[in-house]
Amino acid sequence: MADTDLDRTAPASRAPVDRYARWTGLIIGALAGRWVSSLDHGDGILYAIPAFGLCAVAGVLAGDALTPPAQGAVRTAGLAPRRVRAYVPPRMTWLLLALAGALEVLLVVAGAIASPDDLGHAGRALTATCRGETQSATPWPGFHYGLPMLASLAVATAACGWSLRRIAARPGDEQSRRDRSLAVVAVWGLVVSASLLGAASTASGALMDISCDGTAGTVADAVLWPLAALALVIVPWTLVTVCSPRASWGRRSASGDRRWAVRRPASGERR
Repeated sequence: MADTDLDRTAPASRAPVDRYARWTGLIIGALAGRWVSSLDHGDGILYAIPAFGLCAVAGVLAGDALTPPAQGAVRTAGLAPRRVRAYVPPRMTWLLLALAGALEVLLVVAGAIASPDDLGHAGRALTATCRGETQSATPWPGFHYGLPMLASLAVATAACGWSLRRIAARPGDEQSRRDRSLAVVAVWGLVVSASLLGAASTASGALMDISCDGTAGTVADAVLWPLAALALVIVPWTLVTVCSPRASWGRRSASGDRRWAVRRPASGERR
């Protein structure tokens, strides 16, 4: 239901437990990622990325679950249902969806052309043959690494989607819904961008070690580097947003007008 304020509603301040839960998730994720990265003969960095991302997601969801909704003025409920898309940042969401699609395509294609490494681990190396010479490069984001990354993306997508629906449906003020929806989208974007950065940079590095990849390898390398560079920009952006999100993005109302989330001072607060 859409809420119409009868009086000024005090904006929901982000409670300390919310911030601490998010930071705790990031810290635990960093520690877990560091431990996981030491596995798999020192090439576990691609396992560390989903481990970090899932811990970050858990921290945001825990903070949202532990923080009660803000208490404001008495409100009346309209008949228009609240929709998730009304609270998520549209441009940021579409950008992250495009990156998620690129990540899935990259991991599927990399898994399809991957080969076993010298230790017999399937889907961990890239092998090419030309002029009677066989070259191999590892690590390669084949299914050995790609399946855990795709699984973590699926789990993060399901968890964040459920959280967005919960945020839109539960009681609270509009500002709080936008803030929390932004945090959820950002943590999902952190999983996507960090995974894309790891997969694209690893694949590009393997291609640079092989001279038998031909034109296809050159074209792939030209696509992978911009993807990795874009993901490198998105990662700190989403990370900062998770730590201290602000609903400063514009959204369109049902009438098509763009509205900006502006914090109104509570009663007695100096303007």
